[in-house]
Amino acid sequence: MNNELIKHDVDVQEKTNILYIILKRTVDILVGLIGTILLIPISFIVKIAFIITKDQGPLFFKQKRVGKDGNEIYIYKFRSMVVGAEDLLKELMANDPKIKEEYETNKKLANDPRITKVGKIIRATCIDEMPQFLNLLKGDMSLIGPRPYLFGEIKDIGPSFKEIVSVKPGITGLWQVSEKNDMSFKRRCKIDKYYANNPSLLLDIKIFFQTFITILCNKGTK
Repeated sequence: MNNELIKHDVDVQEKTNILYIILKRTVDILVGLIGTILLIPISFIVKIAFIITKDQGPLFFKQKRVGKDGNEIYIYKFRSMVVGAEDLLKELMANDPKIKEEYETNKKLANDPRITKVGKIIRATCIDEMPQFLNLLKGDMSLIGPRPYLFGEIKDIGPSFKEIVSVKPGITGLWQVSEKNDMSFKRRCKIDKYYANNPSLLLDIKIFFQTFITILCNKGTK
């Protein structure tokens, strides 16, 4: 009798997980389609802003990131930093120990000098992330999930890596709606690990609506 109950509970859990995955993918496709349509006029506006500020660099930024199960994916953004930002970061870290310490601890800079004038605006409103609606359609990202890590960050993630990448990376997630401005990289990994181990429709809905509050409070996402 107990074995039958256990089997029943397992079957129910498996069906629930399948329904959750199907629903999540359906939402990703719908949001991806709507977002891609909106991306067209937004791209035009951002391009005009680039022209006004005499930024002659490319409109979009493509970067290699870690996807589900550790696979390689490319994410798309509106470019918010100067051209050659990665080389400039190396130079800044080499010349300023405080910048090096801050970046190695948080994997970001609170006042990043590489961000352009337009970049500050589109980051504050999260417009820079909009091209990732294309990633939703491709299926290598989800609307909700851990932000995709850089391959250079894998060694710093530690033993939680396999758990974190067991789910698709997302445009927004639990880490983004937390008090992330003061959050260390280690804390971010713990939050992403929690989400990966506790996926649910209710948690996704909570994160979705909390994202808008986060944007309105100008915390941004990264």
